[in-house]
Amino acid sequence: MLRKAKKLLREQQGSSIVLMGMSLLLLLTVAGLVVDGGTMYAAKSHLQKVANAAALSGAQELTGQQATVEQVIDDILNKHHERDSLAESNIEMKSNVRVSLHKQIPLSFSRLFGKKSVSVDVQASARILPLAAAAGAAPLGIDESIPLEYNKPYKLKVDSSGVDTGYFGILALGGPGANTYESNLKYGYQDEIEIGDVIDTQTGNIAGKTRDGVQLRIDSDPYPPGDYSHRDSPRVILIPVYKPYDYGDGQLKQIKVTGFAYFYISEPMSSKDTSITGMFIERTATGYTKPGTVDKGAFGIKLVE
Repeated sequence: MLRKAKKLLREQQGSSIVLMGMSLLLLLTVAGLVVDGGTMYAAKSHLQKVANAAALSGAQELTGQQATVEQVIDDILNKHHERDSLAESNIEMKSNVRVSLHKQIPLSFSRLFGKKSVSVDVQASARILPLAAAAGAAPLGIDESIPLEYNKPYKLKVDSSGVDTGYFGILALGGPGANTYESNLKYGYQDEIEIGDVIDTQTGNIAGKTRDGVQLRIDSDPYPPGDYSHRDSPRVILIPVYKPYDYGDGQLKQIKVTGFAYFYISEPMSSKDTSITGMFIERTATGYTKPGTVDKGAFGIKLVE
């Protein structure tokens, strides 16, 4: 009986050792998969963020030159040390940019099974669409029915005559009053405006306030005249595009916002001027996009993939 008991104990100890060995192997395998899985997840997350940044930054220049878009993408990839990961970039000017990245990620535990690395592929695509909402607009407006030719001279009237013709209008952003108008012209209306908003027009003689606002923007511009490539140029103003909403006593009382446009102020106003001289330009901005917005050259950026 004693001999049989000792034999049974030895057999159970041997089984326990086998089970412990198998459990340890399983535990190491799971731990290894967690480590390698975490490495892959972190690498793909980083690569996706870089692709998103490259696509969004490149899209900011889709209204300019393709070489500039390519340079911006390259700069973003270099900044994040992923220049060698670029697999492909597709650029369609005034529409979208797509960036594809590919990278081999080295593994640790999986090397024991002959798997030294794994491929990680990500893509990002950004599109520009007509701007539907934005802050910082100037208290000026242009009728949506007016066809715009970009980079060509325009004169925008700022006196009360001719406002009801639909060519140009002065807007009472944030309320009426010449001082409110002047502040908004100098620094931009700080609240957000979006398509569908109904806004009162401004009445009264504000030609002098307009001259002061235009002069301030010109004086504070550090760039050469005619250079509107810089996004912080104070000569570039955002203008709401509208359709007439309410007429009263032969005058346009209210407008309804249908889009946005960008206008570059090219020269100061003289003491007798009643118009702002400049040109409409195409540009992207920080803001929202929405279907049905009128396209007048002001675009927002949307990450679509």
